[in-house]
Amino acid sequence: MRLTVVGCAGSYPGPDSPASCYLVEAEHEGRTWRILLDLGNGALGVLHRYADPLAIDAVFLSHLHADHCLDLCGYYVLRRYHPEGQQPRIPVWGPVGTADRLARAYDLPPDPGMREEFDFRTYDGPVALGPFRVEPVEVTHPVPAYGLRVSADGVTLGYSGDTGPCPGLDTVARDADLLLAEASFRSGAENPPDLHLTGADCGEAATRGGARRLMLTHVPPWYDPADAVAEAKETYTGPILLARSGESHEV
Repeated sequence: MRLTVVGCAGSYPGPDSPASCYLVEAEHEGRTWRILLDLGNGALGVLHRYADPLAIDAVFLSHLHADHCLDLCGYYVLRRYHPEGQQPRIPVWGPVGTADRLARAYDLPPDPGMREEFDFRTYDGPVALGPFRVEPVEVTHPVPAYGLRVSADGVTLGYSGDTGPCPGLDTVARDADLLLAEASFRSGAENPPDLHLTGADCGEAATRGGARRLMLTHVPPWYDPADAVAEAKETYTGPILLARSGESHEV
């Protein structure tokens, strides 16, 4: 299973990266299957560098904040008005209300909204798709939000989505071969509760869960990512990576 970081900037696109979007690929039955974890603002354009957007098999949204879902509006345009004709619907999994949220974002009537382009599905237990098993895990955030455990080829990627420290985060991290965790906050600041993680929080979750590697992501452009890495090193002794747009990693 291969992870390509399409976008990793926290809260809004930064000078070096769009907002959250991760391409996950695995071989199965003679072809490459491709899913997206989130499709935040600015990510669709950059996705073209690493995969044909029309070759994506499904999208899994962690939650409905703009930096994690808004480029589905552009994806709707691409799939509906492509010069080769309207493309087949693909599944989009997300929290309750995903279809209506995206219709409002593009000023479409709720019915049909984007339902002719996307097969919207609400999380209700693990999802099997090609080589992938995707397990949604509820986490703590101001809106309904999920971490995602993605398994294929005998390995597991844990993705925190956006969350404060919570039992769900520990579930996402448990025995993960790679824990992809957001590090939006810095320790010692007056951080609102139940919103985001610090680098130290990420390291603690990786340690408790026995994650084999930790990758920090979603660092806002106003912070130096090296600070998050330094914090994580104080609470986790395993390998620590920093998500960078364009880089690929074998999970």
